[in-house]
Amino acid sequence: MQLTFPQRETWLHRVNPGVKLVTAVMLFIVVVFTHNLSTMLYVTLGSLLPLALLSGHPWKRLLLYASPFLLIFISSSLGMMMFGQGETEWFRLGIIHITAESFYRGIHLGLRGMQIAAVGLLFSLTTRPVSLFYALMQQWKVPPKYAYSFLAALRMVPVMLMEFQTLRYALKVRGKPSGQPWNPLGLAYGALRRYAIPLLAQSIRRAHRTAVAMEAKRFSLSKQRTYYYLITYGWLDAAYAAYWLILLLAAHELAVHYPVVTVTDVR
Repeated sequence: MQLTFPQRETWLHRVNPGVKLVTAVMLFIVVVFTHNLSTMLYVTLGSLLPLALLSGHPWKRLLLYASPFLLIFISSSLGMMMFGQGETEWFRLGIIHITAESFYRGIHLGLRGMQIAAVGLLFSLTTRPVSLFYALMQQWKVPPKYAYSFLAALRMVPVMLMEFQTLRYALKVRGKPSGQPWNPLGLAYGALRRYAIPLLAQSIRRAHRTAVAMEAKRFSLSKQRTYYYLITYGWLDAAYAAYWLILLLAAHELAVHYPVVTVTDVR
């Protein structure tokens, strides 16, 4: 089963995954403590720029990937706008109460979620899991038994999906199971039992075989190991970190000299 799509490799794919992970965490902390709406707007636009230009995916696929985050942006913003608190009332209809303060808080909350989603999506689209765990083992000294266990678990995801599809086809060939159409709970429980028990049994057997194989290959040893892939630091890592640092400084200066709105604190 194909779970990946062809993509164009950019220089972001060659950035050290550890640097991208640390940068994403630091950006999350900075965004949480950013309460200037103009600053948040500039930071969000600067975060969407590398996602659109350097992710290596066409814009239609990016829109598909970003559709859940767009829904979260709309729902969180509207929820804060229509049911927030404030003194400058703009609109009231029943329980819906829109004020200037709640409107700006809603926009700020939506932009904050969009920025975090853009950085996380950029990280996931430009980072191979193998490179990430190799970087954790080589540079962050994560024990190989934990890193390779996560890699093995990721490898099992497409296998489980293929087994689910095979089981679904087998049940379809045998005919739909008899049930009572007027009892949807019974039908749901029966479908859950038919799918869950075989898949769970297969997963347990596969996990046991994987654990025995990893033990035979001495993945549990803590001594120094050799690696097929060597993850190092380079000038691309410095360029990646410099971009985000310059973005934060530029967003702050632009918010001071060229504010989009006059509101400087939406807490």
